[in-house]
Amino acid sequence: MEYAIFGAVVVAFFLAIIVKDIFNDRKKSRLFEKDLRQNYGILRKREEKIERFLRIDRYFGKHPEEGQVDDVTWNDLGMDDVFRSMNHTYSATGEEYLYHVLRSAGKSKEELEEFETLVNHFAKEEDQRVYVQILMAKLGYMGKFSLYDYLDNLDYLGERNNKKAILLDLAFIPCIAIMPFFFSYGLIALVALMIFNVTTYFKEKNEIEPYIVSFQYVLKLLDAAGRLDKLPRNEKEEMLEKILEDVRKTCKELGPLRRGSFWVVSGNGSLGGSNPADLLIDYLKMTLHIDLMQFNKMLNFLRGNIDKVDAVNTQLGKIEASIAVGAWRTGLRKKGEDYCIPKLWEGMADSLKITDAWHPLLQDPVKNSLETEKGVLITGSNASGKSTFLKTVAINALLAQTVHTCTASSYEAPYFRIYSSMALQDDLEGGDSYYVVEIKALKRILDAEKEPGRPVLCFVDEVLRGTNTVERIAASTQILKSLHKKSVLCFAATHDIELTELLKQDFNNYHFEEEIVDGDVIFQYKLLPGKATTRNAIQLLEIMGYDGEVIANARGMAERFVESGQWSMQ
Repeated sequence: MEYAIFGAVVVAFFLAIIVKDIFNDRKKSRLFEKDLRQNYGILRKREEKIERFLRIDRYFGKHPEEGQVDDVTWNDLGMDDVFRSMNHTYSATGEEYLYHVLRSAGKSKEELEEFETLVNHFAKEEDQRVYVQILMAKLGYMGKFSLYDYLDNLDYLGERNNKKAILLDLAFIPCIAIMPFFFSYGLIALVALMIFNVTTYFKEKNEIEPYIVSFQYVLKLLDAAGRLDKLPRNEKEEMLEKILEDVRKTCKELGPLRRGSFWVVSGNGSLGGSNPADLLIDYLKMTLHIDLMQFNKMLNFLRGNIDKVDAVNTQLGKIEASIAVGAWRTGLRKKGEDYCIPKLWEGMADSLKITDAWHPLLQDPVKNSLETEKGVLITGSNASGKSTFLKTVAINALLAQTVHTCTASSYEAPYFRIYSSMALQDDLEGGDSYYVVEIKALKRILDAEKEPGRPVLCFVDEVLRGTNTVERIAASTQILKSLHKKSVLCFAATHDIELTELLKQDFNNYHFEEEIVDGDVIFQYKLLPGKATTRNAIQLLEIMGYDGEVIANARGMAERFVESGQWSMQ
């Protein structure tokens, strides 16, 4: 009777723990679902750990495509911040795929239309969108490493088999069998075997521990993919149905990976389980090496099916990335800003038209419009808006060809290969000066133009600023002139007014200007036709309180140079 009562208490204890966990999980799920529905389009606050962004490009690196944006252009345009502004994902799979999308500007018309279809579908179908977001949130992240870091290193574990572990487990049978006849000997042999197994267990477990994280993620990935079959459907979208069918087929082929996986991913093998059940499982693992044997089976299977895991990861990433883009668009509308779907075509660099364009990271931006059939040369004073405008056009061109969305009222242009030479720095590790870094950046644009493919759209801020005035103007003129071709559309900003005359046949001139009001410089940030007619460098010295004699002498030298074309002290 006492044993029955004790057993009932134990069972009730376990049931209470299970019920409590289920209740807490359901409560969290309800609150999360409510948040997803009420705050759609509002970017959630998240902990920005540096290690997450060290692995963010792993999927991108494993899937090279024609027309991908290089590191120089990506960094010039501050695209990490643009990526963060639209990162409405909840898993490493979706996050890495969205990053890949933003850097893949070589998509075809068909690929962009397919992505647009997914974006619109999930923006319209709230129940489906929320269902997927909950699935992806359960999938979650992997910490500082990407799934591809682990998959790339599976071979480092070498060949592994279960022969030794099986023999050691079989050795328990004779130990137990002789105990009725020779109890002491049988017990000693049993304890010795258990001590040996536990000792060797930790050595092997330490070797495979990092890979268990990746196995857990793959299994959760397959679980999330399998649950897509229960996606609530009010209407069928052909594109989505095709993706789900591909996922269903691939998951079936990966079915053997899930068999017996419980032993690998449950507990933690360190006597640190959160409940007695975990503790019991850990003891069984250490004694019989069940998880080590199952790990070896899963490892051998996974090595031969990495491409299928990648396929499932890609399809789920594509779905979540499309939801993120839809949320970003909705967020723009909620903030009172508009966006447009770009009009793109294959052809030469014959025109670009953008209306009411704005930088996606600016609050209360000044919007500008431009239509041009050839290169654009922009002049203006310091801080007048030249660089920001270049980035605005460049980012919109990139967004047009990646997420099929522009922060503008309209955007019309050919498909481009997009390059920039803007926010450059000295290469201390490589030993290159600013000037050398600059000419290398420009050279890659000139080389790209010579290669077959889509026309080049390039953005250059302050051409050759790292050298002296005479050689800068001479070299800048010839470099920009060489970019006046049917296969290139070049946007350049400069302080060198001389370039506006030297290149007036090849480039359209635009400028930004400022006003001096009550001793202060007021910038309008509006793009105006023609070359700049004002300068503010000396004026800013005066406003900042420099000595009057310095200001007067500097202004006199500048005026004499404008009149005579020569520098003089008197």
